[in-house]
Amino acid sequence: MQMENYERCISVSESNPAIVKDAQLCVECGHCLAVCQEEIGVAGRRMVPPGGETAQSCINCGQCSASCPEQSLQVKSEVELVKAAIRDPEKVVVFSTSPSVRVGLGDAFTDKPGTYVEGKMVAALKALGDDYVFDVTFSADLTIIEEGCELLQRILTNSAPLPQFTSCCPAWVKFVETYYPDKLPHISSAKSPIGMQGATIKTYFAAKQGLDPRRIVTVNVTPCTAKKAEIRRPELNDAGELLGCPEMRDNDYVITTKELAQWMREEQVDFESLTDQDFDSLLGKGSGAGVIFGNTGGVMEAALRMAYRSLTGREADGKLLRFEDVRGMKGIKEASVEIGDATIRVAVIYGTANAAKFLEGDISRYHFVEVMTCPGGCISGAGQPQMNCIPVVDPIRVSRIGSMYAEDEKMTLRNSMDNPEIQRVYQEFYQKPLGELSEKLLHTVYHKR
Repeated sequence: MQMENYERCISVSESNPAIVKDAQLCVECGHCLAVCQEEIGVAGRRMVPPGGETAQSCINCGQCSASCPEQSLQVKSEVELVKAAIRDPEKVVVFSTSPSVRVGLGDAFTDKPGTYVEGKMVAALKALGDDYVFDVTFSADLTIIEEGCELLQRILTNSAPLPQFTSCCPAWVKFVETYYPDKLPHISSAKSPIGMQGATIKTYFAAKQGLDPRRIVTVNVTPCTAKKAEIRRPELNDAGELLGCPEMRDNDYVITTKELAQWMREEQVDFESLTDQDFDSLLGKGSGAGVIFGNTGGVMEAALRMAYRSLTGREADGKLLRFEDVRGMKGIKEASVEIGDATIRVAVIYGTANAAKFLEGDISRYHFVEVMTCPGGCISGAGQPQMNCIPVVDPIRVSRIGSMYAEDEKMTLRNSMDNPEIQRVYQEFYQKPLGELSEKLLHTVYHKR
């Protein structure tokens, strides 16, 4: 009987940093198992008995919680810890918001999905008592510079195997570490945007502001439950190692879009009446390329804009500023791009079950592959509002995606290389992509699990 029960639902370890399960609310409907097996491709690969340790098999994506109609599976909240940090006069609390939060937060307060609410989002965080609010689109641009230069280095010097896979999605990274460790050399060593953001805040920003980095509490607002696991990776304390405080983490807490919305309600923050506010300077400016990171194909499109400029010295043409071949809700997309004399072959994938199919085929003909775990990318991470839909339906996802592309097209800065705050952080601190300090703070390593 126990085995039958197990086959109908997901077991969650108490040590899981991303999700929790209230077994008393579970009706064994099977939705969680279905999404984990069919879309994520984890259930059935390495299953353990109920109540056993699942840290090695779960990739922390949280899509099981997004499919649970009874709220038996929920995101593990860190909001109370963030509140405590805000109340502590010795702490300097720095929020950083991921690109897709600004097209998801409004869904918790309006009936129009995908509304772009960047200014109100910043205002809400300031109302909750932060010290600084920064934009992860800044570090998305930083990621493109480092990841893009790594890709060009691989292509031009054969320094590492091709294709290069993106490293922005921590659930995807853990999927490879767990099930395809032979493919780890293919994953870009570039940290995810929040990984770069935290390390930069506790070094460059702290020095510029004259702050003791040990006083800084970095809080990332993301659509992603796997980020709660990512920030706890032992190796992600590079700022602390550099500064002689190895116990200091690059990032301290992650809260999801849904957690932020609930916190706002508890504090009676009237979202609709908020006046738009701007991000704080130094790490508060991103390009359109950084904005579109939040949806499937966005990282690829941003990287190709940068690659085109690097290889030709010219601005990307109209096609690369609206690269339809990598857009849309198809699970696996492929394209070829002519850049100068080179033909760059790329693929864009969402859903790690789709990624598994791809990995088990011939990958040798590709140069660059983007993988996101969640359907449509981060815009439907398990930490996004669901608008009374379980799971979130494609029309909502498409609305969020469309909103991000529309914002990109309105922006003057469309290429990560043009971001003046990125140019300044290299001039004043990192010096150059893939340089000694960049490698120390902006890159990482992976491990077979």
